[in-house]
This record gives sequence, structure tokens and C-alpha cells, in this order.
Amino acid sequence: METIAFLMVLNPGMRDEYERRHREIWPELVDALHNAGVRDYRIFLDEATHHLFAILTRTADHSMECLPELAVMRKWWDYMADVMQTAPDHTPLQAPLVPVFELTHPFN
Repeated sequence: METIAFLMVLNPGMRDEYERRHREIWPELVDALHNAGVRDYRIFLDEATHHLFAILTRTADHSMECLPELAVMRKWWDYMADVMQTAPDHTPLQAPLVPVFELTHPFN
């Protein structure tokens, strides 16, 4: 398993709508993410900057690079384009985050 993190940006005033849409995430999108190897996915918001911090765990043999080719992924990105910063094709703008510290509990 591998953990990655990345930064996205929420448009001001869109927190409630962003949360609502994610509460109602489409089952077929959940299936696509799982099939691509995503096992845990969390997004945190810094309300002062509107930065979204995404952290996900994926399998070693993940196929996340194929997600942009899936119709359900493209449809989700189109659906989310009005609430967050995106490229012209509605792909969310993302910046990878570099790990700088990790503490693993010794009693795992």
C-alpha cells in the first residue's frame, strides 16, 4: 500500500455544496476508484485558504492513471467544475504534496 497526498482549491463559498456532492457520491464512481486500487480517500479543508488537502491510500498495483479515461470520472469532474479550480477540460487542478514527517505507532 502507498499513501499519497495532493492539494486542490475550493472556490470561495462552495464548502456546503462540495460536502453535499461528496455525501451523495455516485456508487459507480466509488466502484471505479476501488477498481483502480484506491482503498482510503480523505479530503480536508483549510477554511482560511480554501485549500483542499487530499490523502489517499492505494494498492501497489493501482491503475489510477486510467481514471481520467473513464466516462464516470469525466462526468464527476464536469459536475464538480463549478465548485473548485479546474483546468479547461474540468480536470481538478492538483499539486502533489511531499511527505516530510511520518509517525507510525509502535504497537500496530
